[in-house]
Amino acid sequence: MALQRARSLFSSRFQREPSVAVAAPGRVNLIGEHTDYNDGFVMPLALSDKVCTVVGAKNNTNTVRVVTESFSEDNYTEFPASVVGAGASKEPKWCNYVKGVVLQFFKGGDASFEGFDLALVSDVPLGGGLSSSAALEVATYTFLEQLTGRTGDKKHKALLCQAAEHWLGMPCGIMDQFISVMGRAGHVLLLDCRSQEETHVPFTDPNVILLVTNSNVKHELTGGEYASRRSQCYEAVDVVKKRHPDVKALRDVSKAQLDEASSDLSPVSLRRARHVVGEDARTLQAAEALKRGDYETVGKLMVESHNSLRDDFEVSCVELDLLVELALQVPGVLGSRMTGGGFGGCTVTLLRASALDELVAHLTKGYKDKTGKTPTCFPTVPGDGARVLTL
Repeated sequence: MALQRARSLFSSRFQREPSVAVAAPGRVNLIGEHTDYNDGFVMPLALSDKVCTVVGAKNNTNTVRVVTESFSEDNYTEFPASVVGAGASKEPKWCNYVKGVVLQFFKGGDASFEGFDLALVSDVPLGGGLSSSAALEVATYTFLEQLTGRTGDKKHKALLCQAAEHWLGMPCGIMDQFISVMGRAGHVLLLDCRSQEETHVPFTDPNVILLVTNSNVKHELTGGEYASRRSQCYEAVDVVKKRHPDVKALRDVSKAQLDEASSDLSPVSLRRARHVVGEDARTLQAAEALKRGDYETVGKLMVESHNSLRDDFEVSCVELDLLVELALQVPGVLGSRMTGGGFGGCTVTLLRASALDELVAHLTKGYKDKTGKTPTCFPTVPGDGARVLTL
């Protein structure tokens, strides 16, 4: 159990018991990929059993001391509690997420707060596109809330955790931190990334589940490909708004408007925009289908989403395409797609619960036969967001 591992890690390193324990989940995005930074719609869910668990206590010093089990080397670090104005450190990189959250939590307040000891254990796969970084950020923020008694608005909390990631140089949208804070068991979250309005959509049929499959091809998005896709989307907006000045983001662009501007767009920008415009429509359609209990339609929309991510947004890879292809060969599978930023990571498959064993066996054999790698599969259902644990 993650809590027991975290407590053991804390007591082993710091020779005492923690006073606070919290957890925050990773997420899988059912549909709505690369739409968040285009002011669009996303529909993620909090993973029920893939969480980052944090335990800790004040240490009566002006130093933050952090230990993790996630890395065999560089698994411990210290930094001054007063980090406002400080920059990210080169090593260990994982601790910058903690430092960024500390900076945001105390920004504008008392920068010389009392130090603390913290142990973190995460079951969210690193580099798998399941938002291990957001889980760490939200867990750290929730820990600080409990440590200081300074709790506040959930939306504000999610935005400050997003700001911590921006501080690290990763220009992410709001989805990952929002679902880690606001997840609700038995529901997916339809999130309007412009208005930040959230709608919890029921996902409660006991005969339908999700399977997350990790390709075990890791990606690290720190600018590069992610930033280029983002700028290509913005280039498309600049072209469309010459004809339609009210357009502020791709979320405002209709298919007809995009077709009208196609001759003025570069082939690459046109493909990027075509994905986002279509993906927003698919996400809203999927939300309505879920409300009706129409999981078959949701599955078809997921497949369309994957094809668009592969062909127009070009963020899939051979391994992800293979996993989707294999999944769709199994009776009882309703849909499958890559999930997360792309260039590796995971797929998410919607299926009848009765098909689970056959699907896992088919994916494992087929993927290993073609790639020599063994995928990691785990079934899941929507879980709760960040919470306080009982020690």
